[in-house]
Amino acid sequence: QVQLVESGGGVVQAGGSLRLSCVASRSISGARSMAWYRQAPGNQREMVASISGGGSTNYGDAAKGRFTISRDNAKDTVYLQMNSLKPEDTAMYYCNLRGNFGIEYWGKGTLVTVSS
Repeated sequence: QVQLVESGGGVVQAGGSLRLSCVASRSISGARSMAWYRQAPGNQREMVASISGGGSTNYGDAAKGRFTISRDNAKDTVYLQMNSLKPEDTAMYYCNLRGNFGIEYWGKGTLVTVSS
């Protein structure tokens, strides 16, 4: 099975930037897709950004124009570059991998706090 470990979260002022990383224990080249989700207290978990095995990307409405998902297959790592951060971006950010047969893997999350 695959283990996913997120890092890069922290406290940042509004308007600042952070880059999140997700390192997989196995090769990500065979994954159907990888994605970043987030969940704030009282909110549903929402998709922030995803990247397919073929490299196609998709972004949630809140992320469009500000966030960029990318990957480095050689490092088995997926990144989320977050710019122009807003207080409403404050959430736990989770890495997700979709494999074959509907199998999914989740990381434990990394906390992003954006101060006013």
